[in-house]
Amino acid sequence: MLLNLILWILIISFAAATLLAVNLLLFALPGGFCSEEHLHFGLLWVLKLCSCLPSSIPVPYVLFKKPVPLFVLIYKFSLKYHVLGDDEFYPGGSFCPNPMDLERFWSIGSHVDVYCPPSKRVRLSTPFAFGGSYFEQDKKPSIEVLPDECLFEILRRVHGGKERSACACVSKRWLMSLSSIRLAEICKSKSQAADKVVVSSKSNSELSVSDDVEMITCDEEQELKSDGYLTRCLEGKKATDTRLAAIAVGTSSRGGLGKLSIRGSNSVRGVTNLGLSAIARGCPSLKALSLWNVPSVGDEGLLEIAKGCPLLEKLDLCQCPSISNQGLIAVAKSCPNLTALNIESCSKIGNEGLQAIGRFCSNLQSISIRDCPLVGDHGLSSLLSSASAVLTKVKLHALNITDFSLAVIGHYGKAITNLNLSGLQNVSEKGFWVMGNAQGLQKLISLVITSCRGTTDVSLEAIGRGCANLKQMCLRKCCFVSDSGLVAFAKVAGSLESLQLEECNRVTQAGIIGSLSNCGTKLKSLTLVKCMGIKDITSEAPMLSPCTSLRSLSIRNCPGVGSVSLAMVGKLCPRLHHVDLSGLCGITDAGILPLLECCEEGLVNVNLSGCLNLTDEVVRTLARLHGATLEVLNLDGCRKISDASLLAIADNCLLLSDLDLSKSAITDSGISVLSYAKPINLLVLSLSGCSGVSNRSLNFLKKLGKTLVGLNIQQCKSISNSTVEQLVESLWRCDILA
Repeated sequence: MLLNLILWILIISFAAATLLAVNLLLFALPGGFCSEEHLHFGLLWVLKLCSCLPSSIPVPYVLFKKPVPLFVLIYKFSLKYHVLGDDEFYPGGSFCPNPMDLERFWSIGSHVDVYCPPSKRVRLSTPFAFGGSYFEQDKKPSIEVLPDECLFEILRRVHGGKERSACACVSKRWLMSLSSIRLAEICKSKSQAADKVVVSSKSNSELSVSDDVEMITCDEEQELKSDGYLTRCLEGKKATDTRLAAIAVGTSSRGGLGKLSIRGSNSVRGVTNLGLSAIARGCPSLKALSLWNVPSVGDEGLLEIAKGCPLLEKLDLCQCPSISNQGLIAVAKSCPNLTALNIESCSKIGNEGLQAIGRFCSNLQSISIRDCPLVGDHGLSSLLSSASAVLTKVKLHALNITDFSLAVIGHYGKAITNLNLSGLQNVSEKGFWVMGNAQGLQKLISLVITSCRGTTDVSLEAIGRGCANLKQMCLRKCCFVSDSGLVAFAKVAGSLESLQLEECNRVTQAGIIGSLSNCGTKLKSLTLVKCMGIKDITSEAPMLSPCTSLRSLSIRNCPGVGSVSLAMVGKLCPRLHHVDLSGLCGITDAGILPLLECCEEGLVNVNLSGCLNLTDEVVRTLARLHGATLEVLNLDGCRKISDASLLAIADNCLLLSDLDLSKSAITDSGISVLSYAKPINLLVLSLSGCSGVSNRSLNFLKKLGKTLVGLNIQQCKSISNSTVEQLVESLWRCDILA
């Protein structure tokens, strides 16, 4: 009996294996001897034969690493070709998608038929991958074979910002597809869902909503309200289209993107029109856009911004050679709220773009144009005349304009408060003279003129006379302005509060003294930078009336200023609060002591950096006369300052909060004296380059560190690394530079 059973099992096994092998061989041949239908028919008969066998019959170890029931092997193989169930091939999935779940069928009896799932299955033809758990099918996700149009329709129906962000993380294709969906299109799908609400009247007049209706939650309603308070900045290698797409998708549900700055671009995968289009579709709340050095962005990208971001208020274009008048015209027509426009080094933007800005942007308040060779008088004059009612800030640098443009500014600039003119080589003295005498700049408060040959003594006086409310005047590299023009300007500019001269080499000490004596009672600040014409007066100058209104005096890097001229200026300015004499290598104690003694109200901020010849006597006098008011003292590079100065500071300067002793002659003893001065509450202390400060000052610095928030001990060669580590550990609230 047992022998017959074994023989019967062997016969059925051999028949099943032979039938399976023949069908597989015929199916695998390239000639197509066996179709999939034949293979399907053969496998069905193999399964029916094997249904009579016990489930414990193993397949030999040669094929697999562990015994596998023959029923499971054939079933798993049939999953690949989807031959179970009907005699037809159907799309769909298996009733048991996880191959490991087939373990549950191992103990099924010998008379169980094959399970026929009701769902349809997809016929796949991908190869088997051996290894792992029996057979593992290497198949590609079916969603990836969808066309872009289908994927777009699916993703635009994804509700909620978190869900859209999660979908964007699936792949780059999904991210770019999501970024191509406008926010209005997503909102439209939600509104359609809301239209499905079924309202029915009941006997008790109550309203009920169907259970299968998709409602818009409060969170989703909040997502639709994008105020645009988020700010994003991409620089250098981080500036790519992919990152812009991620910003467009991610910020739409978190308040909306309000400001975007792109500075520089990835040389390989830089920002292009595609990335800017993603921002335009996903960020309709954008109000400020800055593009710096993005050569791959052209009119197409700017057109998308104009179409998708109608709330744009500020536009900054710098080194964008691919953007032309067409893009600027589109912005002008679609963004009426534009208030600030900055164009720099854009070689294709010219008069037509500026004319469109003046015609359509009635709210324009600030305009800055620099190094644009196509911009001329025609475009600029049209813009200035059209926006004359609200335009308050104008900056014109290195443009091919003539006297005509400045005449337009003088006539139509009725609302201009800040005017900056630089590098206007084609503007003559006549242009500046007409601008001043046109009497249109009555609201002008600040005027900056740099490297303009037309700025002369005559035109400067005309500007001072025609701008009655001018308070701040800055002249840089105006080589034709002399003492007479400066004094005449000071006399007629009755509202002048701040005067700054940089590299005006024809101005001498006589012009400075004359200006201080004739400026009236409103001048509060005088700044002189690199004025090589100022030198000491050898003869005795006549005594002039003092300038009692001046509070700030800054003379920087003027090598001709010596002790004589400094003492004279000090006598004319008795109420100074801020004194900056940095870089005056020629002054000595004899020049600065009279200045300190003439200050009646007490100095608050004193900068003597780079004054190599000053000694401890100056610091002792400063501490004695102004210690009660002194808050900031800079002695950087004063190599003759020693520990005696620290002793005077510790005894008198009770309000001192910022002390710079870099490259001075102080030692550990001076730091010790300073640390035991109880009234002093220093916040910032700089000892950079002080070779006399060593590890012995560790405890003193720790004591000072109770109030310090900044400590600079760079280039202190006598302080070891271990001491620096101890200071960093102890002074955990202090920012230490070492």
